[in-house]
Amino acid sequence: TDRKKLHTALVGQVFRLRPFHVLVATGGGYAGYRKYEDYKLEQLEKRGIEVPVRLASEWEVALYKSVPTRLLSRAWGRLNQVELPTWLRKPVYSLYIWTFGVNMKEAAVEDLHHYRNLSEFFRRKLKPQARPVCCVHSVISPSDGKILNFGQVKNCEVEQVKGVTYSLESFLGPRISTEEMHFSQAPPRNSFQQQLVTKEGNELYHCVIYLAPGDYHCFHSPTDWTVSHRRHFPGSLMSVNPGVARWIKELFCHNERVVLTGDWKHGFFSLTAVGATNVGSIRIYFDQDLHTNSPSYSKGSYNDFSFISNNNKEGIPMRKGEHLGEFNLGSTIVLIFEAPKDFKFNLKAGQKIHFGEALGSL
Repeated sequence: TDRKKLHTALVGQVFRLRPFHVLVATGGGYAGYRKYEDYKLEQLEKRGIEVPVRLASEWEVALYKSVPTRLLSRAWGRLNQVELPTWLRKPVYSLYIWTFGVNMKEAAVEDLHHYRNLSEFFRRKLKPQARPVCCVHSVISPSDGKILNFGQVKNCEVEQVKGVTYSLESFLGPRISTEEMHFSQAPPRNSFQQQLVTKEGNELYHCVIYLAPGDYHCFHSPTDWTVSHRRHFPGSLMSVNPGVARWIKELFCHNERVVLTGDWKHGFFSLTAVGATNVGSIRIYFDQDLHTNSPSYSKGSYNDFSFISNNNKEGIPMRKGEHLGEFNLGSTIVLIFEAPKDFKFNLKAGQKIHFGEALGSL
């Protein structure tokens, strides 16, 4: 009888479990498994062994997206704001420095007791001489990070890592009206990619930079340009590390992101800050109306803001190297821009790069 009562109680407990709890537990376990798989792939890459591409199926992506990463990211953000006791700051930050290989000699303030909470430590400023801005080349790296991919955009597809692509139009969203562009428009073209190219003889190029947790978290203007429009896509906050980027097609189109578009001397130019797990907060210094990682959003929606119609038709002029925005923890920057056919990147896939170093030039 006692055994029967115990069995009945256990069954009752199982049936009282809510689907949400089961989904979170299953999704969280699967996310942990994926992290382990990513670690194994990184070890193979370090040994020079080429890793074959295996894309996630629809059910795997759905399972991963079931993890409440937006909620967890908001919780992480609040935890980061908690002021640490003075005696606890050095041990906590030292552990982080050791784990992610942070170079505190570059920080404007090296004393760990100066940073009241994790958020201040993540957003630490650098010494002025730590990142000299290249004056010779026309496009510089907007941040510290790892080069995931770069090159010419082909067939309206952009590579997030080698062999895994995403749709240019899905990533940037519908084309912005011609009234919000400073430069003269080229004759109407057929494809979305051709519509972005405004000058005859130009091509469209891209560059993807992954910011690891130990990297400098601010990002800067990669060239002299004018920002005319901001488009904010609410979305998931899945990890964007190279292992996941190799696994999920159109990962950057799933995640929350802020797309800044405008023009430079050669035509169209855009910089997109892509959010990730624990990186729900994306801040653009000149855009006080931007609020990311809201508790609710409509799937597939986006919000537009014009700096021309709301800023005396001038847009926001940015100088090369000027402070532009910041992440919490780490994420990804994607540059998509128009340039003449003789534009050349000075990069290698997988290389580490620092803010201010050359990406390419004519």
